[in-house]
Amino acid sequence: MDDLARRLGISKRTLYEHFASKAEILDALIEETFSEVDNITEQILKNSNLTLVEKIKGVINALPTHKELYDRVILEQIKRSYPEQWRKISKIFTEDWNELQALIEQGIHEGIIINKNATLIVKLIREAIQSVHDQQFYMQNNISAAEAVMQITDIILFGLISKEK
Repeated sequence: MDDLARRLGISKRTLYEHFASKAEILDALIEETFSEVDNITEQILKNSNLTLVEKIKGVINALPTHKELYDRVILEQIKRSYPEQWRKISKIFTEDWNELQALIEQGIHEGIIINKNATLIVKLIREAIQSVHDQQFYMQNNISAAEAVMQITDIILFGLISKEK
């Protein structure tokens, strides 16, 4: 609570004047964070200037700006102490990939994406992106969460083999 109040530039007392509990604050943070991602995703999908591959990359790279939701320790604390909020976060991380699924299926249909099981492709992408929660690895290797997701996306979409060799 101290950290959150400090980040917002207000006192803890002021914070509690607006929210009745920590769970309510967490609910607001979850709602704001994923609403932000939904808005970014919607803009990407509506942008007719983007190719299908650019849309796929954009949707995968649409990340929450609240870095707390990338931290495995914080997520474990939420899981232990706030099970209702954990269910919301977990559902979003594991089930809310419909837009990407549709883009992958379109790519397969158009011959842009290899003809493999779209659900499996989305699962692979989802689980690779979730590896960003291992903050210790990324900090030790001086890789930001956003950079990690971009590199993971490029590796999944374009492979490991250099085109020059």
